[in-house]
Amino acid sequence: RTEFALKEIMSSGGAEDDIPQAERKTVTDFCYLLDKSKQLFNGLRDLPQYGQKQWQSYFGRTFDVYTKLWKFQQQHRQVLDNRYGLKRWQIGEIASKIGQLYYHYYLRTSETSYLNEAFSFYSAIRQRSYYSQVNKEDRPELVVKKLRYYARFIVVCLLLNKMDVVKDLVKELSDEIEDYTHRFNTEDQVEWNLVLQEVAAFIEADPVMVLNDDNTIVITSNRLSEMGAPMLEQGMIVGQLALADALIIGNCNNQVKFSELTIDMFRMLQALEREPMNLATQMNKPGMQESTEKPARRENPHKYLLYKPTFSQLYTFLAASFKELPANSVLLIYLSATGVFPSGRSDSEGPYDFGGVLTNSNRDIINGDAIHKRNQSYKEMHCLHPGDLYPFTRKPLFIIVDSSNSVAYKNFTNLFGQPLVCLLSPTAYPKALQDQSQRGSLFTLFLNNPLMAFLFVSGLSSMRRGLWEKCQDYLRKINRDIAQLLTHSRSIDQSFLQFFGDEFLRLLLTRFIFCSATMRMHKIFRETRNYPESYPQLPRDETVENPHLQKHILELASILDVRNVFLENTLDDY
Repeated sequence: RTEFALKEIMSSGGAEDDIPQAERKTVTDFCYLLDKSKQLFNGLRDLPQYGQKQWQSYFGRTFDVYTKLWKFQQQHRQVLDNRYGLKRWQIGEIASKIGQLYYHYYLRTSETSYLNEAFSFYSAIRQRSYYSQVNKEDRPELVVKKLRYYARFIVVCLLLNKMDVVKDLVKELSDEIEDYTHRFNTEDQVEWNLVLQEVAAFIEADPVMVLNDDNTIVITSNRLSEMGAPMLEQGMIVGQLALADALIIGNCNNQVKFSELTIDMFRMLQALEREPMNLATQMNKPGMQESTEKPARRENPHKYLLYKPTFSQLYTFLAASFKELPANSVLLIYLSATGVFPSGRSDSEGPYDFGGVLTNSNRDIINGDAIHKRNQSYKEMHCLHPGDLYPFTRKPLFIIVDSSNSVAYKNFTNLFGQPLVCLLSPTAYPKALQDQSQRGSLFTLFLNNPLMAFLFVSGLSSMRRGLWEKCQDYLRKINRDIAQLLTHSRSIDQSFLQFFGDEFLRLLLTRFIFCSATMRMHKIFRETRNYPESYPQLPRDETVENPHLQKHILELASILDVRNVFLENTLDDY
């Protein structure tokens, strides 16, 4: 505190008689803050990744030091330039660390506003060309810092749907990589080129383009907006449960990914978030957000993003979520993973007899596979079986499985009488659609952006903005009607209604029914394995095969002039 007060006096000209000493002190204070900030930042790696409480005070201290450091270098820039030899790339490095802090705070809290804060610091680095002189120094490690900054900035822009900025950044990064590899002849050239390929594939993953009149691409957001979920009408009796925590797991072989996000994970995480607000404007405070202050309400469920986890990692995070789940709350598990099928024959039909989805075998178990191959009666080890989730059904559980063996989870048993729903993807798609799997699953696309998925199965690859918006309005009407079908159903399992009070789950359920009804009416989706399923089963005639809903789908197809893709008299075909 005294040091800080002294600093204030000196910066306001109170020590002009002894300028060299004051300048020396400025440099000493700066070095202290810089060392302290690095020490705290490096310590973030040692914090447990799971559990929501242990890390908060540490993050707070780190934010405080970086806030002081950032303000300090702004106030004493002249002295630091002259006496310390502060370079612009070093200022860029501080700003980059603050951007990383905000991004990691977003990952820890799922509060999308922190992404805007990360974006503002990353943008400042680019606008003020903090890293521009790096290329003149003969130090490859500095250039790598710059390349990593670009990769991090791209991740934040992808999450904020700033695709125009992403395209500019990719071009700049490509030039930087070329310059770097040309100058230093390094071994990591292949890795950096892979980064470029990954982000290019990620940008092109959407199967349909929405175009403005001048043929520029419209950026559509799929986060929950104010009017996003169908409203609950008077008289609808639903549960009061709230979605509090979610595990989003991606373990698909060969799916487009960037950083540690597959395209399916990327789409699902946005389906569980609200549109971000800008913290600075919300708090009427420019620049950095004080670490003790938080947005008025934390409205997004907390999320863990697990890319290719081992079984033990997955179970650890699952147990942590389960332990910290508040009363009257729901835990959501989203599994986008390659199917694992039972290798041997089994006479029983228990929760470990149908296989499940893949977990990463990386260093998880020693000698496990060798034993496994010797004896066909053993169960698959690197696999999340339905039975593995049974202990967690002691609390309300909402499961989404997108996999070629999703039906393994149809054989669930509700042991504890708590609300439990599993939404299960088709296990196979008609051959005409299969080549799209690398760009993300069709089922997850329906849950994230149902209109885009509908256009894709209708054979459309681009659309004008005006027609897109007209169809979105019509889809909102369809969602409202689906909500009524569900809440008015006499034979529906109560679990669906108990989850229906939460906006995120309500939207997922209505989109699931829209997806299922669309596929059942589509001319090329003719096999049972082409349709989504659920546990408990939905009453078909009241939901996915309801004539009123089928009429709506045909009407949407008429607006798009693709009615010929769908069957007219669907009910007669069953």
